[in-house]
Amino acid sequence: MDLMLTCAMPRLRARRRSVKSSWLPVLFVIGAALAVHSFVRMGMTAEQQRVCTPVCHLLPEYAARNRQAPDFQLPTLDGKILRLSDYRGKVVILNFWTRTCPPCRQEMPDLAELAHTGQERGDFVVLTVNTDDSAESANEILQALLGGPAPFPVALDPDREVVTGKYGTRLLPETWFIDKKGVIRARFDGMRKWTDPMVTDLVESIGGAQPCRIELLNRKAVAGPAWICSSQIEG
Repeated sequence: MDLMLTCAMPRLRARRRSVKSSWLPVLFVIGAALAVHSFVRMGMTAEQQRVCTPVCHLLPEYAARNRQAPDFQLPTLDGKILRLSDYRGKVVILNFWTRTCPPCRQEMPDLAELAHTGQERGDFVVLTVNTDDSAESANEILQALLGGPAPFPVALDPDREVVTGKYGTRLLPETWFIDKKGVIRARFDGMRKWTDPMVTDLVESIGGAQPCRIELLNRKAVAGPAWICSSQIEG
């Protein structure tokens, strides 16, 4: 019996080595797969941080991708017709204002500078809708604020059929960011510093292939990876 056990031991050891060897490739594949998954996940997280940085910094009152911007057409100061749908293919920054609104007047030079930037870049456009009773009133205040004609189209909506009727806006100024397909991506209530470099970064994020997945309502996160900008967003 002892002799048989002695003879069997080398075979058992060889079998164990064989079993261990057969598992090595499997373990290697599993380890490699986990490493790739971790690398891809880190890459996706870094990309989300990049595309969400403008949203985190600017904190619009609303940010999402689930609402189509209502189309409209209105007469403009220069006697033309402005149709929102004519601007598909570009990011649209749509601003509602009136001359009797001090914050509207205060941010107008910044909007003009932003419009010039859009003309130079070619990937976004600034449009404004004025709710004054007359074109003369709107033109007069623009001349005073900008020292000349506005560098952006100015549509006229004295009855607020678009501003309030279609967009639900009651307090001015209000500014909407609309993507190339006509989807509302952000809304800002009140005056903002439109010369902030993060504004053009937001345009690039909105126009890019990978959108920010954070959704905001009243500046609070309601969906998406809010932890990316947890220091700014109250979840």
